[in-house]
Amino acid sequence: MKNHRECEKSGITHIHSPSTTESRNQQSLDLDTLTTQEIVTLINAEDRKVALAVGAAIPQITEAVDLITDHLSTGGRLFYIGAGTSGRLGILDAAECKPTFGVGSDVIEAIIAGGPGAIIESVEQAEDDFEQGGQELKKRAISEKDVVVGITASGITPFVLGALFTARHAGAAAIGLACNSNTCIREYADIVIEVIVGPEVLTGSTRMKAGSAQKMVLNMLSTATMVNLGKVYENLMVDMQITNHKLLRRAIRIVETTTVVPAEQAEALLEASGKDIKLAIIMGKLRVDLATAQTLLAQGQGFVRQAIAIGLSDR
Repeated sequence: MKNHRECEKSGITHIHSPSTTESRNQQSLDLDTLTTQEIVTLINAEDRKVALAVGAAIPQITEAVDLITDHLSTGGRLFYIGAGTSGRLGILDAAECKPTFGVGSDVIEAIIAGGPGAIIESVEQAEDDFEQGGQELKKRAISEKDVVVGITASGITPFVLGALFTARHAGAAAIGLACNSNTCIREYADIVIEVIVGPEVLTGSTRMKAGSAQKMVLNMLSTATMVNLGKVYENLMVDMQITNHKLLRRAIRIVETTTVVPAEQAEALLEASGKDIKLAIIMGKLRVDLATAQTLLAQGQGFVRQAIAIGLSDR
């Protein structure tokens, strides 16, 4: 494998010069002369291209989800790692996994170049440190059980490439997410997801279309993985953490909807289950006690649908 500087000088960097994410958008050359409505209309028109670009990468996204699922189902961890906007988007997705799916930073963790301070203040020079990207993973005892998703719009961010290099050296799976084609990241990742959204309305401002594309892909990676791991029943968040009144009301509605019982009974089921939505659903649908529901859920390997099927087959 080439080091990142050799990679940048080789023929596997961007096919076009400058890269797509740094090219000028021909539709916005007169951006500074447009009215407010014309500016936002143009941005909206460009944003419509993002979902189509993400759609073109579905085969690679699917492969990545299956890889992440395999690693997490056997006790591995998922690391998102990026710089600037890309790093912040990783943090956003990882942070939402605990309240949504009950999965904390011990399973999914995001790392940003420059450390926590870079979340709210730009630390631009941090992205150039190839060695530090790897050091961040070494501090977390990266191993073959884990998977790393390197997020970089350009596809050549040294901090991200260093992390992917270290991940592969440790035997971990490495996934690259970029918004340019044929970049250095191909040398460092097992799976490369390239979402080519084209030049930004504001040249080089990859917080715009590139950022939107990365957010969409991360949504897919985490949500599809959690579905595969049994964190969802039907289209409901059954491993959601009930940490406030709004989420309690949502949990009651989930139990009420799935078991077809009145809200009061749904709330009682939740209380009886120790506020475990999965157990409350199984108890309500099968009319069984907590201990039986726990046994069925274990037999179903944490999947509510499988637990219910086992319970019905035993009758």
